[in-house]
Amino acid sequence: MTDHLTLATLSALADGELSAEQLAAAQQHLSGCNACTSSALYQSLMKSATARAGQRYSVSPQLAGRLARYTSDASGSSGLPQSAGQSILSTRMPRTALYGWTAAAAVLIVFLGSMVIMRHQQQTAIVAAQQATLTAEITDRHITTLASSQPLDVLSSDRHTVKPWFQGKLPFSFNLPENLPPDVHLDGANLTYLRNQPAAQLLYSIGKHRVSVFLEQKSNASSPANSSATLSGFHLIETETDDLQLEAISDVDPARLSELVGLIQHVQANTPVQVR
Repeated sequence: MTDHLTLATLSALADGELSAEQLAAAQQHLSGCNACTSSALYQSLMKSATARAGQRYSVSPQLAGRLARYTSDASGSSGLPQSAGQSILSTRMPRTALYGWTAAAAVLIVFLGSMVIMRHQQQTAIVAAQQATLTAEITDRHITTLASSQPLDVLSSDRHTVKPWFQGKLPFSFNLPENLPPDVHLDGANLTYLRNQPAAQLLYSIGKHRVSVFLEQKSNASSPANSSATLSGFHLIETETDDLQLEAISDVDPARLSELVGLIQHVQANTPVQVR
């Protein structure tokens, strides 16, 4: 619909002066026209504010009497009592205006409610899309590492070798657990990127299963904490510390993967982020 309600129609709507057919047509138009809905609300608020302003101060009996006499002289009548003059000066809202304001307010509430729902749905869709993109990105990094014939950036099972290797390469610091279960081993690490930000990819083995644990600096774009997913046979766990975001992926049993993530998460306590 390209035509908009005229100013006269909007004013009549605010005053409650539309017929039943005109009111129904106006409400149907307002339900699909944001511009006219805003204009109708503006008209209603202006009418209400004017009415309140007119009733803010009471007219003195002397002024009411003088105006009543002026009215009487102009009309040739015998004069009006002061109560009649007071009534003439009082700005009163027509009873039918209430229906126009109610209709405009109802349309506005529906419109604002729809906007809130649409915005929430859009935000939910954006978060879901970002989560799906991150999950696919982590899975690709893990599979590429498993299939690659290239050696790791730092090939060592010594945490005192792996951690220092990242100094100057990442805008944050992290700790590695010292005491691991007997069948869990640190194999090395890679410098990689997630969400276009530098991250550490730690490679572990749990029995015959390979595990990638990604550490990145937490930001507003980080994923929700403590979530899990399964994609293409791989289990993905996401969690966080005060400063870091952790993502771990493997085809190992989810309980074993969660155990390793818990150990890595625990040793990050009191590890300050070092921003370059």
